[in-house]
Formats: sequence, structure tokens, C-alpha cells
Amino acid sequence: MEQNQEAGMDPPSSWSPVPPSRIAAEAALRGTPAWLGRVEAIVGSEFVLSGLPDRWVYSRDRSPYAVFQVRNSGVPATLPAAIACPGTVQELAALLRFAREHSIPVVPFGAGSGVLGGTLPVARELVIDLKRLNRVLDLDETNGTVTVQAGMNGAQFEGHLNARGFTSGHFPQSLHMSTVGGWAACRSAGQNSTRYGKFEDMVLGLEVVLPDGELLRVRPMARHGAGPGLASLFVGSEGAYGVISEVTLRIWRQPEARRGLALAFPSVEAGLAALRTTLQSELRPAVVRLYDHTESLQRTRGRPPFDSRPILAILEHCGLEPLAELESRLTCGICEGFDAVQAGPTLYDEWQANRFGSLSTPWQVKDYYVDTIEIVAGWSVLPGLYAATRDAVLAISPEFHFGTHWSHVYPEGACQYMTLRLPPMPQQRALDLLRNAWERIQCLCLAAGGSIAHHHGIGLFRGPWLRQELGTPGFGLLQALKDCLDPQGLLVPGKLGLAAGAHSRQRDAT
Repeated sequence: MEQNQEAGMDPPSSWSPVPPSRIAAEAALRGTPAWLGRVEAIVGSEFVLSGLPDRWVYSRDRSPYAVFQVRNSGVPATLPAAIACPGTVQELAALLRFAREHSIPVVPFGAGSGVLGGTLPVARELVIDLKRLNRVLDLDETNGTVTVQAGMNGAQFEGHLNARGFTSGHFPQSLHMSTVGGWAACRSAGQNSTRYGKFEDMVLGLEVVLPDGELLRVRPMARHGAGPGLASLFVGSEGAYGVISEVTLRIWRQPEARRGLALAFPSVEAGLAALRTTLQSELRPAVVRLYDHTESLQRTRGRPPFDSRPILAILEHCGLEPLAELESRLTCGICEGFDAVQAGPTLYDEWQANRFGSLSTPWQVKDYYVDTIEIVAGWSVLPGLYAATRDAVLAISPEFHFGTHWSHVYPEGACQYMTLRLPPMPQQRALDLLRNAWERIQCLCLAAGGSIAHHHGIGLFRGPWLRQELGTPGFGLLQALKDCLDPQGLLVPGKLGLAAGAHSRQRDAT
């Protein structure tokens, strides 16, 4: 049978792959959903997908777990019942009303670039693909804002802004394979977040379709104090409280100049101290990336001056030419105070040329097991947390490759992004090792006062630790909001660690 993931059960790393032959047999046995014709009447039959190949495509995201399962001829969780592609907000609202009336679980889908199972179907859901909602609705050059529909591709969105002389300032590695709505749903962070902020810092207003089909608009405004910020209920909720259909963002003029730097530090500790001092001196580089010894060596082998200073940092300053030049010079002065030396432009240029490419794919195709974990913590604990997480993972198995870089750097702390890699081995053994590594890293992070997630979200895999991070009252508030807005628990069931809605729990109890 297809296996469902209910809140409170073990995370998906304990599941067994389901061979395609069984998927085909189950699809034939289940047949076409009785409600499919009603969905076709809402969006048009040409915009409803129900064939086995289409359902297979929408059964996965880019989470390592999904990659491993598909690579091993399995399906990550279940196949969706069908896929609907609304072309208007009204059609989206009608789909959600219909789903509630007939108790059909739903997964909103952007481009499937998430890495924590946020769009994995686990209960034969109706997947709602939003990519037809892909227009820029308004660009206000005076106020410096843009309103864009949620399904617009990230690279196309940035290209549209560039053609008008603007930039979003948001450059996730997934820029070419993610959507603006996905950025909002998961509180995305781009590679220029130190200067421009994370995505939640850019959102001024939004439109969201609630689980009952009602349309909620949060008006885009400058800073105000009219009660709690409603947009914050939905930015980062990963679709659990409603489906974001459009967002209004602040935008910036394209920078006049960019100044790239590559620096060589004697140690990770020196690099972290230099970055902390830079940010707390009110300098705002656009790009900040500090690599540990393992990741530095991959990029600097055989290049001076890294024979004596093995730690690589890449920075970029941008803006008006005099400002970019001044900030770059001041940053260099600070870093030199921590025994850093400049390493020429080549490494920065190489990073810039490859910044949107996946470093995992070449290993995945050779049957290695690659996973990434990003956490965030304050400067005071980062050096010790790095050592503790590295030692903990290598103690689980010496077969682990463990590399780290720090990016998304702020005055109070930074994101620590870790790459774990295992050589080819039986899949269940690799999943068990990775699961142990996740457990150790997330618990060490919480014990140090850090946060379990910076920008990948919670999805299906981080739910238990979210409860620990927020505490009983905080997590209880999230659950109460879920029970109020989605009492049947139909939107993204099993995600964010949330239990089924109040009505569903009451029904199950009886």
C-alpha cells in the first residue's frame, strides 16, 4: 500500500521505497477520483492532470530523501490523486472551497524545489500547481514596490525587474527553479541576504486564499503600527494556513557597482570574528561566505596564499560606486586586523559564475548520499557549535564527509550551512546514518540557543524539533491557528509537525 505520514510518526527516513510496478497496480485499483470531473469544471479539463506519469512527477520535490527514493526506483511517500492548475485567483478559491466541501486534502505547489518534503503528497492529495499565476501585476517606481503573482518563476521575475532597472535583491541558489510564492511560503533567503534581508524583510503585503476559499488581502504599506502583522501568519507557514496567491515586495535600483573580494584567513575562528566585527561596524556587504577547511580546500587547492592561511572568505559590496569602494576598503581593513590577506579576484569570479549550480548533483548521480542542514546561531556560540556538530557527525561514522560554510550573516549571528555526504552503500543504512546526524545537529543547535532552520523551512522532516524550539505555548498557538483556519486539516497534512485539524481529530476519536 501507499504509506501515509501522520503527525507524530517517525519521519520519512524510516519508510521503505515503493516499486513502480506496485504504484501502477495501485493506480489501476484506485481508478479515477469520483470528484475529478468537478475539478475539471473549475479550471478546464486541459489544466487537470491525472495520468500516472504526471502523478509520478508531482510525487517528489528536491529533498535528498526524495532523490534517494526515486534513484532507487521508489516513490517518496504517495502519488497525488490529481493535479489542478488554476489560471485565476477565482479558480484557486473555487478549488479550495470544493476541497473543503468534499474533505479532499490539498498541497499547493510552486516549482517543487524545496528540500524538506514540504510539497510531498502523503495522503493522495489534490496538488494545486500555481505556475499559471505568473504575472507581474504592478511595478511602482515611485514607491519602489512590485506586486507579483505567486507562481512566477524566480529568474523570470528578476529578469522582468532588471529590464526596468530594478532588482529584488533576492538570489537563492534555486533562483531558476523556484517561484516567488515558494519564497514567501518558506521564508527564503537569497545569497545577498546580508544587504537586502531575507524574503520576509521584503514583503509589504500579500493576498492569500484561506482554506474556505475566502480571499484575504494584507495591504502593502510602509512601516505601520495597526496591530499585529497579518502577513507574518502566512510568510513561512508553508501553505498550512492558506495559499499565497500574490505578494507585494519592496525593490531596489540595480547597483551601480559591484566589488568582489576573496580573502584568506588563518582559521575559522579568525574568519568568524572578522565577519562579526564587519557587520557590527554597520558595514553591509551584499555577499558574505566563509568556508571551513574542508570546503575551502575544494576551492583553493594549490593556490597561494591558502598554503599558510587555509580558510576562504568571499565577499561582495555593491551600490553607488563611491559607497561600494569605501565599504570594500573598510571591510578589508577589518579583516586584515584578523590576519587575513587578499587572494585576488579569481575565486570570487568563479563563485559568481557558478552561484546557481547544484554542488550535490554530481555526487548524487554517482550514488552518493548527500544532504544539507542549515541552522542559525549567535556569534558567541558559533565557533563552539561548529566544532560540536562536526565532531558529532564524524563520531556517528567516519565515512561521513562534513563541510560547512557560513553565509546569510547579520550583526547578531549567522547561518551555518552544513553538507553531509556518504559513499554508496545500502540505502537503509545511509538513511539511518543521516537520520542520526540530523538528530544530533538539531539537538546541539537547540542546546546552544540557536534556531533549527534559517531558510529551508520545516516541511515534513523538521516538525518534532519545531515543537522543541517554540515550546509548548508557542507550538500550541500554531496548532490553534491551524484548528481555526483549517479545522479539517486539509492543507498540507503532516507538515510543520502540526496535527490534523480539530474536526479531523474529533472524527478520529469517535
